[in-house]
Amino acid sequence: MSALTYADYLRTEPLLSLQEPRSPHSASRAVVLAEQFFIIAHQSCELWLKQVGADLDATAEKLVPPCDAHELEVGLEFLLRAVELTRLLQQHVVVLEKLPLRHFAEFRPRLGTASGAQSAQFRRLTALLGNEHHQGSLYEAFAGAAGYHGQSVPEVCRRGAECGVLHRIAEALVDLGNGYWHWKVAHLALVSGMVGELGGTGGSSGVDFLARRVTRPFPELRRLRGRVHHSQHSHHSHHSQHSAAG
Repeated sequence: MSALTYADYLRTEPLLSLQEPRSPHSASRAVVLAEQFFIIAHQSCELWLKQVGADLDATAEKLVPPCDAHELEVGLEFLLRAVELTRLLQQHVVVLEKLPLRHFAEFRPRLGTASGAQSAQFRRLTALLGNEHHQGSLYEAFAGAAGYHGQSVPEVCRRGAECGVLHRIAEALVDLGNGYWHWKVAHLALVSGMVGELGGTGGSSGVDFLARRVTRPFPELRRLRGRVHHSQHSHHSHHSQHSAAG
């Protein structure tokens, strides 16, 4: 049996053949390379979304009772990797700012009805994370794990580091939500600068449609973290009154 090579393991030949710009042969090299850049950026996002989705699924599985401390720590590892990958997704959007507008305007009509809003992996991610109106399945899994260990989510947020790995998971979920939000804000800014008031290729209203989709996951965690400020203020006020009375 022949030795496994780098190209065989990563299947680089088929991978690098998946970029097929639709610009005609008459188009300039700059336009063709710009479209290739556009395709590679979006294909890369889909690959990383595959990993994010798998890691968050694995996180949720580790939070299913009975879940001991070791399983929670392993789940946290998956979760922290997903947090870093949301930052990477944001950078994929930022690098697209190097797509020259004049070249994008030339090949954009060839996208037809293709639109990022059609990404099945993105829709699946939003179901995991939830938004301001409903908690996603990942938050529900965390609440279940906290309950199994005799804690409520409000208690975990209030007690902080005393709750150990549950606290670290709650903090990572907040980081994940913020990373997702920053990614979507960066995408909104990019599209706004590139297409202005034009409608989306998939038939959406364009920037307005994207703006409505810029949501912040885990609203309950953010609300409970806000309560910590009030409790600390009340604690300091009580302490000051006690000292004055003494």
